[in-house]
Amino acid sequence: MRIRLGCEMSYDLPQATPMIAMLNVHYSRVSFLEVPDLLRTDPPLPLESYRDGFGNWCNRLVAPPGRFTLGTDGVIQDDGLPDRWDQRARRHPVEDLPPDVLIYLLGSRYCETDLLMAEAWRLFGHCTPGWPLVQEICDFVHRHIAFGYEHSRATRTAAEAYAEGVGVCRDFTHLAVTFCRCLNIPTRYCTGYVTDIGEPPPYAPMDFAAWMQVFMDGRWWTFDPRNNSPRIGRILIAHGRDAADVPLTHTFGPNTLSGFRVWAEEEAA
Repeated sequence: MRIRLGCEMSYDLPQATPMIAMLNVHYSRVSFLEVPDLLRTDPPLPLESYRDGFGNWCNRLVAPPGRFTLGTDGVIQDDGLPDRWDQRARRHPVEDLPPDVLIYLLGSRYCETDLLMAEAWRLFGHCTPGWPLVQEICDFVHRHIAFGYEHSRATRTAAEAYAEGVGVCRDFTHLAVTFCRCLNIPTRYCTGYVTDIGEPPPYAPMDFAAWMQVFMDGRWWTFDPRNNSPRIGRILIAHGRDAADVPLTHTFGPNTLSGFRVWAEEEAA
């Protein structure tokens, strides 16, 4: 299938403001782009592009004062299949993990493994290591946190989400990521598009989504504690240790977000 995807964000800026935008499809999916999702700005500006330490594609710019808009619009080919699941996937012993995976066992800004370690082992220490354990964690988080945009808070950590029991998709993901890391399962935070293709209506307004990838049996597997079911048309933008590594836009100065739209929907061939 073909999926049209993109976004548009408008800011009101009191002064010239440096920004970093992380809005393009991840390099692992770039070859499937039929129409490239190039970053566009209004007014037009020069961009400096680079890859961060996780391989994510970033664009640097200096936005002028006043109303400033940036966004993307592209078409990507997708196999139309839901996320791949394999309940036989097993956890690696820590001593056998590749060196570049070890970082995803450590605590990070929003994932306080030190605060939740004892609780993770109390809740899940009895579970079968591997896929059943990760699914048990996702099931628990899915039940434990009540979703609502009114609960959104940019500073909420995994431990706070566990204590408060409310949040948005990033809070579901941070808590599940932390529990997995506490149980020696490398897990990374992901952001991107999750479509409503194949889902029954009504549909909420489209937004960017957060989910996680877990390293088992030598590869990364997708888990989504917010939706807690395989989805069609999941398209990665970036991954890192937690949300602090993959902000869609990082703005170095005061600003007001005055407009925000996201789209990801099937397009006719």
